Amino acid sequence: MPQTDTYIEKDTQINEKIEKMRLEATAMLLSGEPTIIIATVSCIYSLGSPKEWESMSIIVEKGKETSRSSLIKQLVNARYERNDTELASGRFRIKGDTIDIIPAYSDDVVRISMFGDRVEKISVCDPISLKEKKSISQIKIFPAKHYLVANDVRKVAVQSIKTELKQRMPELRELERQRLEMRTKYDLEMIEELGYCSGIENYSRHFDGRNPGEQAFCLLDFFGDDYLLVIDESHVTIPQLHGMYLGDHTRKKSLIDYGFRLPSAFDNRPLKFEEFEKYIKNTIFVSATPSQYERTKSFQIVEQLIRPTGLVDPQVEIRKTENQMDDLVVEIKKRVEKDQRVLVTTLTKRMAEDLAEYLSKKQVKVRYLHSEIENLQRTEIIRQLRLGEFDVLVGINLLREGIDIPEVSLVAILDADKEGFLRNITSLIQTFGRAARNVDGSVIMYADNTTQSMKNAMLETERRRNKQIEYNKKMGIKPTTIVKAIPEQTTKFEELKHMSKHDLKKYAIEVEATMKRFAEELDFENAIEYREKLAKIQKELGT
Repeated sequence: MPQTDTYIEKDTQINEKIEKMRLEATAMLLSGEPTIIIATVSCIYSLGSPKEWESMSIIVEKGKETSRSSLIKQLVNARYERNDTELASGRFRIKGDTIDIIPAYSDDVVRISMFGDRVEKISVCDPISLKEKKSISQIKIFPAKHYLVANDVRKVAVQSIKTELKQRMPELRELERQRLEMRTKYDLEMIEELGYCSGIENYSRHFDGRNPGEQAFCLLDFFGDDYLLVIDESHVTIPQLHGMYLGDHTRKKSLIDYGFRLPSAFDNRPLKFEEFEKYIKNTIFVSATPSQYERTKSFQIVEQLIRPTGLVDPQVEIRKTENQMDDLVVEIKKRVEKDQRVLVTTLTKRMAEDLAEYLSKKQVKVRYLHSEIENLQRTEIIRQLRLGEFDVLVGINLLREGIDIPEVSLVAILDADKEGFLRNITSLIQTFGRAARNVDGSVIMYADNTTQSMKNAMLETERRRNKQIEYNKKMGIKPTTIVKAIPEQTTKFEELKHMSKHDLKKYAIEVEATMKRFAEELDFENAIEYREKLAKIQKELGT
């Protein structure tokens, strides 16, 4: 049970952080200042109405007549909580004629000093020391929540939700009916009394006055008409955008079928792709391998083939699968002698594990990646690879986009002729690119046949490479490997899960010897620590 509580608390903290970032983004967009927002596909998820959100913002001006009670009421209506002891984002406190507010999208304290019914001073203060950073003449405080319910809308929305509940009840079995009734009535009481409830976004259709299935507002609606949309790695992002609506609909269907939510929860959703296309006006698609969709939509295609470092695309060759393991070991050792790293791609998790086991027995320092590893763990594995704690990283699709490792001089692709998603022209070119950060970069594809995807990928790489070499000769540029700082460790890393059985057995012997040494020296604290480590290793080994 405590462990479950920890997960719930962690999930709540993540959601609060995401909500604060969304509030910060929308506040910046409506502030009227030039703004750059970097977002994931979450930018097409449902949000409250931009007009409603802005209309409930609070404008405070120095020297303007306004009553203290009126300002407090406005803050409460904008979903700010009063807390006179602990000030945090989305809260305010009152001390005499001074009101301290931390906007939900900021960390700084806004201090409003009153003199009677007049605003005497507005200051932005440090949240810890409360030392004044600057004095301002006017401030616009945006609401603390995205979904706000004005009093005139609240009664209509509540009645609409009650009507939907009444219609839905006969369609459910007794248990689901009781569950839905209890949940909805509780939410309605919260909305009627406070104007807000947990998960209010699932009733957003009733507050917005939308019809079932009608498009919801999203972050893109806060941009207005004059904005530039940049879609990075568009060959991946566009397919993701295609699938967001159906993925969300499938997840919500279970909640609705079993009485956890009303059917109107379907309308708290991401945009359908055809709805998203309406926002594609001034747009730049960025990709090394654009699909036909981007090419069709673009009136101009610009190639950026020349790198500031003079680096060229890697040499690519095909080798037969006969004796491929021995050949791979030889190639790996060549790179290890130069203090360089190697990436190896396989088709399945089992193949990655088996290959790591084989290489380990050949005295190669190796780890493998698989889909069960969290993002932070992957970052730490890559950091350790760059540091040289191991020389070879084996993975599946995890070695394509977004991995920038200058120390890698060889990418080996096993089963390159197995045509499919992991071995199509886009995937192959992206995988080749992992070796384009090092001056000695090269790619070896192990295959007995040459597929059309392999031919096209090699032709495209060669075309780019020839142009890059020609430009370097013309400009007298000597290619140099990218120099990139290695970041500090940001997360604890359980390395046992990424070690081969062979390495685990060797590690177990070392840990057991160290444990016994500490025990002989009567250093029982360290002995216990190593005993626990040995137990974990034995658990991984299944002994």
